[in-house]
Amino acid sequence: MQLSGIHHLTAITARAADNFAFYTRILGMRLVKKTVNQDDVSAYHLFYADGIAAPGSDLTFFDWPAAPERRGSNSIVRTHLRVPAASLDWWREHLARQGVDHAGPIARDGRLTLDFEDGEGQRLALVADDGDGNPWAESPVPAEHQILGLGPIRLAVPAPERTAAVLTDVLGMRHVRDFALPEGPVHVFAMGPGGAAAEIQLLQDDAAPARQGAGAVHHVAFRIPDADYAAWADRLKTRRMPSSGPIDRYYFRSLYFREPNGILFEIATDGPGFTADEPLETLGERLALPPFLEERRAEIEAGLKPL
Repeated sequence: MQLSGIHHLTAITARAADNFAFYTRILGMRLVKKTVNQDDVSAYHLFYADGIAAPGSDLTFFDWPAAPERRGSNSIVRTHLRVPAASLDWWREHLARQGVDHAGPIARDGRLTLDFEDGEGQRLALVADDGDGNPWAESPVPAEHQILGLGPIRLAVPAPERTAAVLTDVLGMRHVRDFALPEGPVHVFAMGPGGAAAEIQLLQDDAAPARQGAGAVHHVAFRIPDADYAAWADRLKTRRMPSSGPIDRYYFRSLYFREPNGILFEIATDGPGFTADEPLETLGERLALPPFLEERRAEIEAGLKPL
């Protein structure tokens, strides 16, 4: 029973319309699900992914009227997005044309990497990868340069040994190597098949704890096969890891828990997937609501601003 990689990452925006424009028009990702936060239906939950909404390609946002993040430790500090290795020069020129500040490409941990931020300070990076992709035909980014999916996710914590114990002893990841950043040493942990789509980077950071807000990451989710869901719920219980218990998000089933430094983790099934209530061809074109919220559609739609 193993995690098979990164499932999705969820961040926070205070400007949903600007967020939609940046991730679809500049980064060329597909809006594959326009729904609401199931625990706060006043807020959009926007899912951007590849052309077929494959697990592991989802970068998602809660739309909350929050102040900007106060950066610090006990947080997720960099989200990598995988692109074909030959595309980084194209992306450097593209971001420059779009007026997006960026740094690199530079070699980091054996891969070429291009750091940048969105308009709210969400810390992102494009990283060279040779994996296969699922292009979106309507993307403004040419198919050969499109984002393949999520890459390594970097966490910053003051006590990395405590987080590492959860990554290895509870989640079954393996420590595969270390590398250095100007901010300090980084420990790399791999899941399942390994590679950029299945890595967590752990940076030691003794700064004050971050305060979540616009531009911050809310949580990261790890992939599991649907058939392993009950076993993972039992595993968290037997390891005495306090968790949410099973939660059905309709598009996938989830388990939530916090590691010892306070970062929120999620374990999520690959299925049923985003075509559970919409055909692949029209994903994200209308507000999608899970069945238990459908009777409140008029109320929910009235409380949301158009994108």
